[in-house]
Amino acid sequence: MDKILVLDFGGQYNQLIARRVRSFGVFAEILPYTAKLEKIKKNAYKGIIFTGGPNSVFDPESPHYSKEILSIGVPVLGICYGCQLMAWMSGGTVETAPVSEYGKVTLKAKTGSRLLDGVPAKSTVWMSHTDYVAKAPGGFRITARTDDCPCAAMENEERRLYAVQFHPEVTHTEYGDSILKNFVLGICACSRDWAMDDFIDRTVGKIRETVGDKKVILGLSGGVDSSVAAALISRAIGKNLTCVFVDQGLMRKDEGDFVESTFTKLFDMNFIRVDASDKFFEKLKGIKDPERKRKRISREFYNVFWDVIRDIADGDAFFAQGTIYPDRIESGKGATKGKAGSSVIKTHHNMGKIPKDVDFLGVIEPLGDLFKDEVRSVGERLGIPRELVWRQPFPGPGLGVRIIGEVTRDKVRLLQEADYILRDEMAKCGYEKELSQFFCVFTGSKAVGVMGDHRTYENVIALRAVTTDDFMTADWAKIPYDILAKVSSRITNEVRGINRIVYDITSKPPATVEWE
Repeated sequence: MDKILVLDFGGQYNQLIARRVRSFGVFAEILPYTAKLEKIKKNAYKGIIFTGGPNSVFDPESPHYSKEILSIGVPVLGICYGCQLMAWMSGGTVETAPVSEYGKVTLKAKTGSRLLDGVPAKSTVWMSHTDYVAKAPGGFRITARTDDCPCAAMENEERRLYAVQFHPEVTHTEYGDSILKNFVLGICACSRDWAMDDFIDRTVGKIRETVGDKKVILGLSGGVDSSVAAALISRAIGKNLTCVFVDQGLMRKDEGDFVESTFTKLFDMNFIRVDASDKFFEKLKGIKDPERKRKRISREFYNVFWDVIRDIADGDAFFAQGTIYPDRIESGKGATKGKAGSSVIKTHHNMGKIPKDVDFLGVIEPLGDLFKDEVRSVGERLGIPRELVWRQPFPGPGLGVRIIGEVTRDKVRLLQEADYILRDEMAKCGYEKELSQFFCVFTGSKAVGVMGDHRTYENVIALRAVTTDDFMTADWAKIPYDILAKVSSRITNEVRGINRIVYDITSKPPATVEWE
């Protein structure tokens, strides 16, 4: 299988670059800039992409790499900081730009470039830089510029070295996909042999080979990742899989029942559901600070989950989790996350590390090479219901962090009912397909109202809906007024205790998608 290396120098779009490459049917792998050159050579990549980053190449504290990487015989594409780094390593000049460029900029491209083949003389690109290449290195030809950047793209065709100051991986760059395809499929001549059907067959076979006749215990959160992992392992070993589902009382309306029904009816496995809601609500009494709530929920989940596991684990089983590729990437920013095969459990699944008194034969992470969109694709092929496969992002602490202030059963019930109505109306009108994420927030505020000629003083619910490509930035969704009116009317009429609905019209940044 052909592979492209994305070498991360701290750029915020490192995962987006890899996802773009994979969308062409080519496997992309991310490594931090600290990766050894010998490892890179050994992995036989067909091409290398340097990511962007927030630093200046002329700062000695900035991430650098041995210039030998430009001479190992594979094509290299530098993006943003990666462009400046390539110029720096090759003897060019990088300086602080007289005019910084941020956002959409007009690119003026020259003809005769393999990388920019198909890009018109003028197009829109996405820039985000303070420094720039003031003088291209010897042997390099400048292939594009902007009004404020004399070297917006450059290349050394003989050495197969290419660089762009802009970001072709973001959707704001008009011909970004074409540029990346030119590099990956044209210059690197990669075969398009990364396919989900092949992945399922390979992974099922690998699980059977690893597990044999032993058992596997999986922590099932009901989210997309753990659900797809459960379905994959079930296909491989059937009843030798036991899934433990902890219901903490903070899921959306009827979601716990839906998860249980799905996995007991559609898949061959043992399913254990633990109703721990009483314990969670007791632990959350009086807690208002969002970070303290997260920690309480995480700690209690850890305790409940591992208490159950201790009763069924006998040291002769494997432990499985729904870790996906972004969870285990070592970042160019220096943050090291859990790697495949380790005993580090994803923090957003609230499980922490495996306790020392619980023994397993090993850890299985069948989705460890996949991004979220690829996980969904596998889930569909495995027959998981669409409602679960395309389940919207949901915080690990559940509704606990969509309730501002103290969490109580009554607040959870009100929020569940309101959120159910919002999701029901979005599904009925088909507008859910236009949104990346939408949900209700219990604001913790109360307002005066009038119902049936009586004064009320009840709770305020906020509606939140966004559109985004990557969740790094997000726009508030322009839902039609008639749909918002229907949602507002239903919630205030059907859910006693709520008398006012507001709509959050803040984008990210400055806000985040979630309120807490």
